[in-house]
Formats: sequence, structure tokens, C-alpha cells
Amino acid sequence: MNISRSIPEEDIADILDIKAYEELGLDQANTYTISSFEIENAGEEREFHIFVAEPEQMDEVFLPIKEETKYIDLIIPAPLLYRSLYTKEILQDKHTHCFVYFTQNDAFVTVYRNGEYLYSKSIEFSLEQIYDKYCEAIGEKVDEKEFYTVLESEGLKTTNSDYQQNFMKIFSEVFININDIIIYVKRAFDLDSIDHMFIGSEKGPIIGLDDYSQNYLGLESTDFNFNYNVVNEEWYTDQLQYLMLLASLDYMEDESSFVNLTMYTRPPAFVNRASGQFIMATAAAVTLSLAYPLMYLVGSYVNEAKIYALSIENNKLTAESNKYKKILNEKKQQIKVLDDKIQVLTETYQAKANTLTSIYDKKVNYRLKSGTFHTFAKELDQFEVNVDQLKSDKDTVWLSLVSSDDRKFTEVIKYMSDTHFDDIIAIDIERIEKDPASSYYKGLLKVELK
Repeated sequence: MNISRSIPEEDIADILDIKAYEELGLDQANTYTISSFEIENAGEEREFHIFVAEPEQMDEVFLPIKEETKYIDLIIPAPLLYRSLYTKEILQDKHTHCFVYFTQNDAFVTVYRNGEYLYSKSIEFSLEQIYDKYCEAIGEKVDEKEFYTVLESEGLKTTNSDYQQNFMKIFSEVFININDIIIYVKRAFDLDSIDHMFIGSEKGPIIGLDDYSQNYLGLESTDFNFNYNVVNEEWYTDQLQYLMLLASLDYMEDESSFVNLTMYTRPPAFVNRASGQFIMATAAAVTLSLAYPLMYLVGSYVNEAKIYALSIENNKLTAESNKYKKILNEKKQQIKVLDDKIQVLTETYQAKANTLTSIYDKKVNYRLKSGTFHTFAKELDQFEVNVDQLKSDKDTVWLSLVSSDDRKFTEVIKYMSDTHFDDIIAIDIERIEKDPASSYYKGLLKVELK
């Protein structure tokens, strides 16, 4: 059933009820139980599956149960029970499956695609109707217990020729009806194929039906029996009961996702009933009248209890605090002793490091004075300057120079300054004078070495 997407959410339920009466031809004078769920699609209109139940038929089936249990939370259409097979991952939701199930009073065909309900239809072949058709075929009424025993234990492969022939005739009609439904579903819902079929009944698997599904429908089928733990037991549990249990578990998790046709809801919670509200109001009034005088007394008891509890907690925390304070003091003493040791070791290390540095400097960086004097003598000779006296004190050298030209002194000083600027701190000639007894000049050169 389709409705416009422009309809407000709060009006959808009413619109669906109206369309159900109109499109399904329901009697306007009667009240029906109507429930629905939406089919996800990308079309211009929203699409819903609608389920309708007549109250009289519901009472006929469920009223005796309601009288025993007082209420029924969930009544779900049988074809929708298969959804639990997919939510519980018993079946994969990537295929198209067809389910055929026979109950005592009904038989129906259901199709699911990708784990979602697609279509279902009842067929006139309930177990009770199959029994009636068999009796009609042989012209007499057989023992009902014997009939179901043969159907359950031997099925279409029974060795009794009467049963076998009539079973084959009846189930041929069954599968002709199923084939018509499948043809309609494929055409209506644009299905290419149905991947698998499951066939079962509330009395257990019917032997031989897998051959019929292959012959009449061209479909592989298996028994609708997922209770593999008890297949070898002498008794059989209706598989729909298991599905009802799974559905009830899902319903408790999310009620809104279920089609629910129940008319026998549980009464409101005590606080929402008129009698409950009266009792609560009376109790509240009595409580308020006693609350004022009791407030101080209760408050006093509460404070005393808090003080007692806090005292116990304080004693525990004090003891724990003292323990950690003692540990901290011990650690501080240990740290002080270690700091003193570190100070002594640092001083010792520094003294040894200074000694090693001094030794290294003297061995590696010490400049031999003889080498320096040799270099000076070579350079003085280069400029025709002679030395008649030499004196040194630590890193200072005095040279008494003699030359025929006083300009030689200036040239040699400039050359030595430019050449040995990395080794000389200062170089200066203190005085230059001419020797009165000869034509030579004398000068006193002072050189400070680094």
C-alpha cells in the first residue's frame, strides 16, 4: 500500500487505516485490528505492508489464552516469524527464499528476499484439510491418529499403496497451487528466480516433498527444521514455536519494529492507574504531614552517621599519610648523603681533569723557544739584519739588532707581524740609534709571544 511522502508522520497511521478500509473492502461498520510496517524504497511514495485481523476471530483463538495469562503482549502474523531466521543469522540474507508450512488449521506460502518479507498467501491445504481430502478420495473416514502417524513417519514414500496414491494426488494439487503463487510473485516483484525452498509442518517434516518441489517447481528444497539438536528424538517441536521464541526476544529489544495485532495488552503500570495514583497521593499526603518533625531527627542521625564515617576515613588517611611522610624523610636523608658523595666526586674529577688538560697543553701546545729563535734568525738574515745580543723571559724576547740601514728594521718588523700574527701578541722596536764608531744602526726589538 502506497502513500505520499508529504503526509506528516503523525497522520500516517490514520491514513493507512482509511486506505485499508477502502482498498481491502473492509466493512465500515466493523472495527478491525490493523498494523503495518514500512518497506524501504527510493520511490516517490512510501510503501507499507498492511495486516488486518477481525476481533471476533482473534477472540475465538486468543481469548482462552488471555484469560489464563491476563494479557498477551505480542500477536504477530505467522509469515513474519521467518524474519528471526535472518536477524539471528540462521539463514543468510543475500538470497530469495520460499517457505511452505502446514499447520493444523492453515497452510501458507511465504517469500523473503534479502532477509526482508516480500509476500505471503494461504492455500487451502491445512493438515486438517489434507485429512478431509484423503477421506473424500477413498470414500470413507479413516482413523485420524493413524492418518497423521503415516503422514509423519512415512509421508509420500509410504509402503501402503492406498496412502501413497492419494498422498501423491493431494500433494500434486498442493504444488500446482504453490507454482501459481511463485509465478505471480516473480512477475509482481520482478524476481529472476527463487534460490531455495523450505517445507515443513507443525507435526514434523513430510517425507518425499523434496522430490515434488524439484519436479513441479524446479526448486531444491529442504525440511524446515532448524532444531538440529533433537532431530533424532522421538518427539518433535513445532518450528514456529522456536520462531515465536526468537521473535519475542527481538520484540523485547525493539517493539516498534514489529507488526503487532494484539488486542490484549497488559494493564498500565501501577503509577499510571487511577487507583495507583490515588494510593500514591494519599501516601504522599501522610508522608508530608510527618516529614517536618521527622526532618530534624533524620537530619541529625544522618549527620552523626556522616561524622562517624568521616572519622573512620580520617583515621585511615592519617595513618597512611604518616607512613608516607616517614618514607619521604628517609628518602630525603638518602638523597643528601648521595649529594655529598656527588660533590666530593665532582671536585676530584675536576682536579684530575685540570691536571690532564695542563699536561696535554704542555705536551701538545708547548712551543720550543729554539724553533722560534731559529725562525727569527732566518727572517732577520733575509732582510740583512744581524743580532748581536738576545734575551728571553718567559714568553717575551728582546733582540739587539744591527743593520747598515735603519729601514731594514721597519721592513723586518712589518714582515714578522704579518707572518706571525697568530703567534705574536705584540712586536715593537723600542729604540733605533746610529753607532758613532761605525756606519751601522742599532735597535732593541721586543717580541711578546702567545
